[in-house]
Amino acid sequence: MIDWQDAHLQAFLSARNETEFFASLAKAVKELGFDYCAYGMRKPLPLSNPKTFMLNNYAPAWQERYVAEDYLSIDPTVAHGMRSVLPLVWSDSVFQDCRHFWEDANSHGVRVGWAQSSFDARGVAGLLSLARSEEPLSEAELRHNAPRMAWLVQLAHERMTSLLSAKGGSDEPVVLTAREIDVLRWTADGKTSSEVGEIMNISERTVNFHVNNTIAKLGTTNKTAAVIKAAMLRLL
Repeated sequence: MIDWQDAHLQAFLSARNETEFFASLAKAVKELGFDYCAYGMRKPLPLSNPKTFMLNNYAPAWQERYVAEDYLSIDPTVAHGMRSVLPLVWSDSVFQDCRHFWEDANSHGVRVGWAQSSFDARGVAGLLSLARSEEPLSEAELRHNAPRMAWLVQLAHERMTSLLSAKGGSDEPVVLTAREIDVLRWTADGKTSSEVGEIMNISERTVNFHVNNTIAKLGTTNKTAAVIKAAMLRLL
């Protein structure tokens, strides 16, 4: 595995933009026996319309169909990736609640696949999907390639995050103190400032001081919004 990683690592690290990196990623994926790969990234905010970025090398007809039918909103592999970092092997059962989507994908040559997500400290989610037209994934193949596939998931997230941040700028990470996090956690559980003070053995005034600090750091207008944003940023 180390030799395989070394063979691709330099190309990954020397990529000057996301397009060059994805080309190197697709080459590595091809060596693992997959025709296609897709990488999607979603930022946690704004809540009403999270920023997303996607690259893939699927056939143009399927790319157009996926966008035209808004399949992103019902794709169960995406839904799984947003709630779990465990790898997902595509199967009929995975797509049982959206048969028309699965049948449409099959008709475009997308029949066999695997996906795994990753999250970073800022709450940014990344999803790497590998797919092909034929030959179901065997247990032996999965056991052999699992370390390489997991490595690609993490590397893709790190490099894409870095390249996109350099291209379009990035938000400064929010850093909360341990005490501020504790106050927000109790607030998230519905406790009042007075109750939080009793639980943490500090004054209500001190609780409100920490709440106001978190509101300022998170750029929100009230403590409820601060709790929500902190949770979305995976700070709690």
